[in-house]
Amino acid sequence: MTTSAIVRQRPLGFTWDTVDPFLLCVHHDDAYPRGNGRLGPDASLAGRDIGQDFAGKDGWRMYHGQTIPGFPSHPHRGFETVTIVRKGFIDHADSLGAAARFGNGDVQWLTAGRGVVHSEMFPLLRTDRDNPLELFQIWLNLPASKKMAEPYFTMFWSEDIPRHVSVDAQGHSTEITSIAGHLPATKGARSPLPSPPHSWAANSDADVAIWTIKMAPNAQWALPAAAHVTTRRNLYFFKGDRVIVDGQAISQHAALELRPTQMVQLINGNETAEFLLLQGRPINEAVVQSGPFVMNSPQEIAQAFSDYRRTHFGGWPWPDPAPVHGSDHKRFATYANGQTQTKPVVHAD
Repeated sequence: MTTSAIVRQRPLGFTWDTVDPFLLCVHHDDAYPRGNGRLGPDASLAGRDIGQDFAGKDGWRMYHGQTIPGFPSHPHRGFETVTIVRKGFIDHADSLGAAARFGNGDVQWLTAGRGVVHSEMFPLLRTDRDNPLELFQIWLNLPASKKMAEPYFTMFWSEDIPRHVSVDAQGHSTEITSIAGHLPATKGARSPLPSPPHSWAANSDADVAIWTIKMAPNAQWALPAAAHVTTRRNLYFFKGDRVIVDGQAISQHAALELRPTQMVQLINGNETAEFLLLQGRPINEAVVQSGPFVMNSPQEIAQAFSDYRRTHFGGWPWPDPAPVHGSDHKRFATYANGQTQTKPVVHAD
């Protein structure tokens, strides 16, 4: 009797269940209205709990923003954030002095290490039409030996991220996008982007993969086995009506923990289906979290709060806690060393 590749199946909530080495995965999907010309929504904010607006009224949230949606300045220590923007834009600023506007396929990777303060605001640039925003924020743990590493900020621009299109025998396509990890071996496949130097993903034997998978209606594709028997992997089915995973029909969006050693056959239904894959060998260390800090012991958490109160992780070099970067749609990043990258406008129309 063949053992099912599916170890566990759970429904998707606002935050998605994760396994070591991942700490958190949140799928933000907000149908923001047109902008008001000041990068906020052209809509009344009455009835919202401004500063703590997570209710999803009218299909969108202000989160911790007061006039512009997003997350004003807040600290982190001991892990990394990976932010994949599928639609819309994010304005980033941090205590290192780095800033960026990115979106529509771009990815930001921030190693908090010993401590960083950053803001993530969602400017509503368009005043002539709605401003949908869709993103994943993923928290990837750091091992104890790297938790106090120097903070590190980098951008993976959409046009540089490896993608592979697989076409099945019936001509239906599956597109795999790799933020981390090797794509299935194919002729001309682009090498993975280099992970930040202190990341668990930078270890060649950590088997970390962060992929998005998009299947055309009725497409079939085989997810290859992981490289290591100890790898943990979750496949999140978040868009589409119905898929078959290793022979099991899945008719509601779900997190599927998969056995690492098995190739997993995916068969799509009649609508486009999308998945997120998070996998990696576990760090296998104690995890103690309190709010924005993730360490290995309660004493280290107490020290993180003490250090933040004392140093503010280098201070906040911006004029307000929720800086935004004007009304220009151009993507850019300015790094702490003064290096600047600019990219052409990309719309997800």
